[in-house]
Amino acid sequence: QLQASGGGMVQPGGSLTLSCAVSGVTFDEYAIGWFRQAPGKERDGVSCISHSAMSTYYGNAVKGRFAISRDDYKNTVTLQMSNLEPEDTAVYYCAADDGVLGRGCSTFPRDSGMKHWGKGTQVTVSS
Repeated sequence: QLQASGGGMVQPGGSLTLSCAVSGVTFDEYAIGWFRQAPGKERDGVSCISHSAMSTYYGNAVKGRFAISRDDYKNTVTLQMSNLEPEDTAVYYCAADDGVLGRGCSTFPRDSGMKHWGKGTQVTVSS
């Protein structure tokens, strides 16, 4: 089970931190990804962190502005978002896939590699 939280409304240039709490799997064996979907658009890959945390990946639109991290003791993944733009407005989803026996982050930014999905959290960037 994955539970995303931390969404909200922020002005352009502002910051938000999203969290994904994971349960029901061996967390430290799973890669965790963040994806987003704006109205009328396809779901895009935002970021992904491997099960070992040795590798992180970012979508081109967020490189240099977003940072992903994981805490294997708390079974959570955090997405720190800064310098937010109106184009970042979307529903953000966290997803997981087995990084040992599955595909992990290997298909990122496509979402096809992720087996487990949580409900999304809305992020709105507007003045």
